[in-house]
Order: sequence, then structure tokens, then C-alpha cells
Amino acid sequence: MTSNVTRISLFDNKFNGLPFDEPPESIDVVIVGIAPASRIYYSGDYSSSNVQPPTCWSADAIIPDSEVLEENKQAPRCMDCPQNIRGSGGGVRRACSTVQRVAVVLEGQLDTVYQLQLPATSIFPDAVNGNMPMRAYGRFLQEYETPPMALITNIRFDPDSSYAKLFFRSVRPLEEHEVEAVNKTMEHPDVRLAITAKALMTNEVMASPFGVVDGFVFNENE
Repeated sequence: MTSNVTRISLFDNKFNGLPFDEPPESIDVVIVGIAPASRIYYSGDYSSSNVQPPTCWSADAIIPDSEVLEENKQAPRCMDCPQNIRGSGGGVRRACSTVQRVAVVLEGQLDTVYQLQLPATSIFPDAVNGNMPMRAYGRFLQEYETPPMALITNIRFDPDSSYAKLFFRSVRPLEEHEVEAVNKTMEHPDVRLAITAKALMTNEVMASPFGVVDGFVFNENE
């Protein structure tokens, strides 16, 4: 298995960075890890073609991470931060964005982990006409007592949205040989790397932040 995690870019409403001739608008994956929602702030204009470390970030969306430079911390608590005020990022946007990192493997390529960083528009909205953002999808799977690592999930862009907005739906349960492959992959450090805040800045592998995340329950046996 590889020892580096590739981040999937959502540029131009396509999944960039995957081993396809053309970036697809829909992918079939297995979700092998998911972190709690976090916050991330860039003092300058963000560019997907020139990714720089964020100015300030929070792994728990409560307080700035301990590794944020003191002069870069925007406030002692996220709830008091001026960058967390509606409109601070222009229009109705907040300058400090809520994101959620997900570790996925592609159907047919279950030994290579990718990081997918979800914007708030792909996390919080309720399901409409069967179109489920992440948390609605998590509640759906929980209702059927199905863990996300037990099935193929289709992730696609909302065709009616001008910005990156993803929908999730179940495709099929994994076959026995796929379950074995996924279980083996979930033991690899790349899964933890893909869902940690540091994955954006370094290649260091940190302790897993697996826990209960609005519908998804992960158990760490370490």
C-alpha cells in the first residue's frame, strides 16, 4: 500500500486528483474514516492550484489548534472569533470555513486511501428529494444499522449548484473479498493521516480522532 495520501480536489465541480483520464463528476467509494467537523481560516485568498497552510484552524471547532502560531490565532474560542461571523467572508459567507475530512478508497482500488475535504454545503443541509449531504446520509445509514465501511457509496455533485455541493447515496453492500480488503486498509496509518488537520500541512501521522460524528460511529480498538 502507498504511504502518501492524495487529496481529492473539488475544482470545477469535478473530482480532481484521481487516476482517471478525465476528472469525473461522480465516484463510487468506500468511506473508511471520517473526522468530526473542524474549522479552517486563510487570511489571504484561497487557491486550489496553490495550496498554502491555513492561518488558523481548529480540529474540534471549539478552540484553535495548539500548533497555530500565537500571532495567527484569531480568538481564544471559535465561538468568539470575528472570522466566524456571518458575512466576514463576503456576502453571507464566514471567513472561517467549516470542513469535514473523509478518508475514502475507490471501488476496485481498495488499498489506496484518498482524502476528501467536505465544505459546509456538503455537510449540514437536510436531505431533499432523496439527495443527502453527509450528515443526512449518516443518519440514513444509522437508521438501517449499516456502517459506511460496509458498502459502496456514490458521491456526486449537485448539478443545480454553482458551487461544490455533494450528495451521497448507497449503491450496494460489499462482497466478502471486498470486506477483507477494506478491513486491511482501515488498519493502515494513511486512514488516520487523511482525516487529521495536519494532513493539510505535513505527512505526520497522528493519533486517530475517530468517534461519534452525527450518524457515523467508529470504534477504535487500540
